[in-house]
Amino acid sequence: MKIMRWGNPGSERPAVLSDHAGEGEKTYDLSSLTADIDGSFLAAGGLARVREALDSGALAGIDLTGERIGAPIANPSAVIGIGLNYAAHAAESGADIPTHPLMFLKAPNTLAGPFDDTMIPRNSTTTDWEVELGVVIGQRASYLDSPADAPAHIAGFVTANDLSERDFQLKQSGGQWSKGKCAPGFSPLGPWLVPADEVDHTNLGLRTWVNGELRQDSSTADLIFGVDFLIHHLSQYMTLEAGDVVLTGTPQGVGLSGKYPYLAAGDVVEVEIDGLGRQRQQFTQWSGK
Repeated sequence: MKIMRWGNPGSERPAVLSDHAGEGEKTYDLSSLTADIDGSFLAAGGLARVREALDSGALAGIDLTGERIGAPIANPSAVIGIGLNYAAHAAESGADIPTHPLMFLKAPNTLAGPFDDTMIPRNSTTTDWEVELGVVIGQRASYLDSPADAPAHIAGFVTANDLSERDFQLKQSGGQWSKGKCAPGFSPLGPWLVPADEVDHTNLGLRTWVNGELRQDSSTADLIFGVDFLIHHLSQYMTLEAGDVVLTGTPQGVGLSGKYPYLAAGDVVEVEIDGLGRQRQQFTQWSGK
């Protein structure tokens, strides 16, 4: 099943896309179960309740044709990024392969829907794309004993685009990457949250196209630090709350490599992860609003 949120920004409603009846995928309203898809819903066993409601036939079908799709998780307390987590991306960035995960934070208000337009920041000349596997936390994780404990704390996975402004990140940062990561709309998620028990996160293909040209084409099998290791590792330094999002790093093929131009107004970026869906963002110039 695929958990979704739809509607205007700030007033999204919950839904699920499922083929549980064997009649092809259909969309069902989840408003009878929850007002929104957030950490409280996930921590209270919300995904199991959705499955039960689907099996019982208790959910009403809805048609979302023409409706805006929002990020599939609402109001995370934190969005955590991992840098240089694919060896080939570290090489194209001119960096050594890290011996410990490199962590940075993105503001939660950077979340955007998977098809929302994205505004290039004021004074930006180096806005970049980064397809990433996103991990949504399902239960509070603090000081986990081992990576084997991590799966019990993961609700599911999402397609993410960890958009970055490279000059802000690397030249104006003072060594802290978050300046280049926190512009409005810089964390498009979705279109779906797929439950963890329906995803083999160890070998997912992930790809990016810019204006129809393939730029990134890799697999999560190439991650330096895998998902379970990352969740355990992060829990030693911070408390991960239900609903938080961890972006696990991007493979090679970004603008920072020097092989491609950075993004400009009118460009279209599409990112996709096997089984987790495809996004599309059209980029616009900062307008002063």
